[in-house]
Amino acid sequence: MHPAKSVILFTTASGAGYGLIAWLGLLAALGLLPADRVFGLIAFGLGFGLVILGLLSSTFHLGHPERAWRALSQWRSSWLSREGVAAVFTFLPAGLFALGWVVLGRNDGAFAVIGVITALSCVATVVCTAMIYASLKTIRAWHSPWTLPAYLVMAALSGGLLLLVMLGFWGLPLAGPFAGIVLLFFMLALLVKHVYWRSLLDTQGASTAESATGLGELGRVQLLEAPHSESNYLMQEMGFRVARRHAERLRRFVLFGGLAAPSVLVLLGLLVSGPFAVAAAVVAALLLAAGLAVERWLFFAEAKHVVTLYYGESRA
Repeated sequence: MHPAKSVILFTTASGAGYGLIAWLGLLAALGLLPADRVFGLIAFGLGFGLVILGLLSSTFHLGHPERAWRALSQWRSSWLSREGVAAVFTFLPAGLFALGWVVLGRNDGAFAVIGVITALSCVATVVCTAMIYASLKTIRAWHSPWTLPAYLVMAALSGGLLLLVMLGFWGLPLAGPFAGIVLLFFMLALLVKHVYWRSLLDTQGASTAESATGLGELGRVQLLEAPHSESNYLMQEMGFRVARRHAERLRRFVLFGGLAAPSVLVLLGLLVSGPFAVAAAVVAALLLAAGLAVERWLFFAEAKHVVTLYYGESRA
C-alpha cells in the first residue's frame, strides 16, 4: 500500500497522545500522581496536542476532507466510523478530567473515576484505529492477529515514555518504578514486531495468482498483458513496492535503533538520577519517535492488496 505521510502521522501522533492521557487517568486513579496544576497543564496540553494533530492529519488523505463528518454515521458497520465516534466521545471525559486537574487541582474522588473512564476511552479509540486495518481480509499483512496488539503496545509505550520524561523533569518518586513499566513495554514491542514480521514471511495462506483466477490446477499463472496501459489509482495506492533488502534494513533500524537503543537509555536512567536520567529519557523519546515513524511506514509499504495479483504480483 502507498505509505501516505498523513496517515503515518495520524497513527503515531494520536497513538502517543492517547497513550499519555490514558496513563494520566490510570495512575491518577491509583493515587500515584499529585494534582500539580503546572504538571497537569503541560501533560494534557501535550496529550491533546498530539491527538488533535493526528486527527487533523488524517483528513489530509481524504479526497473531500469537508465530508469527514459523514463517516460518523456509519458506526454500525465501519471501524473508521467507530473510531471517529470514540475519538469525539473521549474528549468529553478527558476534558472534564483535565479541567478538574488543572483548574480545581483535583484528580481524586469523582475525578479519579472520570480518569478511569478517560483511560478506557483512549484504549477503545486506539482499538478502533487498529481494527480499521486488521478487519481488511483483502490485505494479509493487516489482517493479522498481531496488528491490534502492536497498535496498543506502541501507543502505551510512546505515551508512557513521554510521561516518564515529565516525571523525571519534575523529580517525582514515581519516575523510578514507572521506568520499569516502560522497559516492560519496550520488551513487549520488540516481541510483537519480531513475531509480526516473521508472520509476513510465512507464505502459507497467502493469495496467489493461481488462487485468484481459479486456474491453479492448470499450472502456473502468468500475466499476459497489463489491465491498463497507464498508471491508475489502484496501482498508485495499492501497488507500492519496497525492495526486500531495504525493508530488512528498515526493520533492523526499528528493532535496534527505535526500540532496543532507547530501552538501554531508559535502563541507564534507572541506574542514575538527576539531569542525566532526564536527558536519557528525552533522547530515548526522540529515538522511539523515529523508530515509530519507520515502523508505521513499513506497516503500509509492505502491505499488498489482493488486487495487485491482477497487475503482475505473484503473491499477496
